[in-house]
Amino acid sequence: MFWDKEKETLSGDSLEKLQLKRLKWTIKQTENIPFYKKLLNESKIKPDDIRKKEDIQKLPFTKKSDLQGGYPFGFFAVPKREIVRIHTTSGTTGKPTVVGYTRKDLDNWSELIARNMTMIGLTADDTFQNAVNYGLFTGGLGFHYGAEKIGMTVIPSGTGNTKRQIEMIDDFGVTAMHCTPSYAMHLSEVAESMGTDLPTFKTGMFGAEPWSENMRRTLEEKLGVTAYDSYGMSEIYGPGAAFECPERNGLHFWHDCYIIEIIDPETCEVLEPGQKGELVVTPLVKEAMPLLRYRTGDITMILDDECPCGRGAKIARLTGRSDDMLVIRGINVFPSQIEHVLRSIPEVGDQFMVYVDRINHLDEMTIDVEIKKEFFKGELCDLEKIQRKIIHSLKEILNLRTKVSLVEPGSLPRFEGKAKRVIDNRGDKF
Repeated sequence: MFWDKEKETLSGDSLEKLQLKRLKWTIKQTENIPFYKKLLNESKIKPDDIRKKEDIQKLPFTKKSDLQGGYPFGFFAVPKREIVRIHTTSGTTGKPTVVGYTRKDLDNWSELIARNMTMIGLTADDTFQNAVNYGLFTGGLGFHYGAEKIGMTVIPSGTGNTKRQIEMIDDFGVTAMHCTPSYAMHLSEVAESMGTDLPTFKTGMFGAEPWSENMRRTLEEKLGVTAYDSYGMSEIYGPGAAFECPERNGLHFWHDCYIIEIIDPETCEVLEPGQKGELVVTPLVKEAMPLLRYRTGDITMILDDECPCGRGAKIARLTGRSDDMLVIRGINVFPSQIEHVLRSIPEVGDQFMVYVDRINHLDEMTIDVEIKKEFFKGELCDLEKIQRKIIHSLKEILNLRTKVSLVEPGSLPRFEGKAKRVIDNRGDKF
């Protein structure tokens, strides 16, 4: 059942010694990045100043906006010729966050995915269907190479074409799948309409968006699977940094590869296990893009109970965000991104509203956009042209299909204080 029992169950002095050694290496690696070199010099911190794990609190935090400021390659700690792959993740404006990987990084990342899958009982005898995006989103290739490392038969089905996805599950004897939980709900309904109960399907690995225990129970009932939660983000490799074991009582963060902290998002005070706050992650083995105390924006807490599986470093399932980021069908979307796009279109007025709904278990985003008076009174064909232009511009930046409604100037709400431009109607989103 274990992939690497020694590393996965390491504890006490042995674990701290390994973490400390890798933390010092990571600090040294960040000195190759101008942003960190300046920050560490100003703070007068050297790797030798870190003598115990708690000394990590001497180090500065890193925010997503810092990474955006280094666009495109300012956070690479190795020469570009050593970068063998690039992924990107959504930014708060038009520019994405660029993440690079060396060959060693890719090997480390696929190793973590392999651990996750082996931990829940998957083996080379399983057939695995990966129903997520294979583009710049890290979920596709991350799980793909981890599954291949185990020796599973991998079907890189990607997203969409749900009926064909179901036919493949039936025809190829798929036993395990990775996708977003909302897509799994949609898949279950289509499977029911097709009259199949997916008899070989036994394991579902779901992530990239928050989901509730109620949703887990529904998925298990409809699909006949055991459902596991996955956590990760591109900046810390991708999915698989934390994963549920068969106990399914919290997600194990791979403590030989990461140090995790929980902070108060307002005061930045480090919180004790059992206290809910913002997750901060310091990866310990990243070559191309090491990070120090990366503020994820995700709200959770560290669980300090001993798990029967013997692994440690466990977090609770996510309960929200410390910022205004939305997760729509596994894609991170910031309202500021939407505003950035709309402000660049001459025909668009000053106000917009975003509505997020869950329709047939899939997230749908609708944006009401005020059009300037001189354009709103134009011909219907002109308004349709503006609408298509807005939809196309949003998709280019968000990599997401949205619905856009053009509304009359002055018809949307005005705000005296901070504008509340997002109405999220997904009642069970967490």
